[in-house]
Amino acid sequence: MPIDTRRVQGRRPLRFTSLDAMLADAERLVASPNTKMLGNWPLGQILTHLTLAIHSSIDGISARAPWFIRLVGPWIKKRILQRGMSPGFKLPRTVERSFFPPSASARDALEKLRIAAGRLQSEKMTAIHPVLGKLTHEEWLELHLRHAEMHLSFAVPD
Repeated sequence: MPIDTRRVQGRRPLRFTSLDAMLADAERLVASPNTKMLGNWPLGQILTHLTLAIHSSIDGISARAPWFIRLVGPWIKKRILQRGMSPGFKLPRTVERSFFPPSASARDALEKLRIAAGRLQSEKMTAIHPVLGKLTHEEWLELHLRHAEMHLSFAVPD
């Protein structure tokens, strides 16, 4: 039975100010021999998910939220970019399968995350977000940092 991530105790408080800070945290988690995962996914799967999110913000996202969710997206955008994301949001199964593929090793997933972050040195994120709509490159960057904070908060190094 899956863990209700809204109720997980012991998550780390994180606030990333840059992709480098996020990558440094991911590197520390991978290097730690006994990183404890408090949620439903192993570290490699989370790192792969973050990688896919970055690539999608550059290459485009085919999924679209229902119209009523897209209607409120612009209203919640500022809150998410400033304060972060809350755990426990359930993605539709089809979206979850494509953004949470089976787990890669944490080391392999970290290398792919580094490559995805490296793309941002020369490419702009211009995709339309399925819920929040049009975002600037800077807003996308903030969204990726808040996204990583939420997911990586479930990983506790020893």
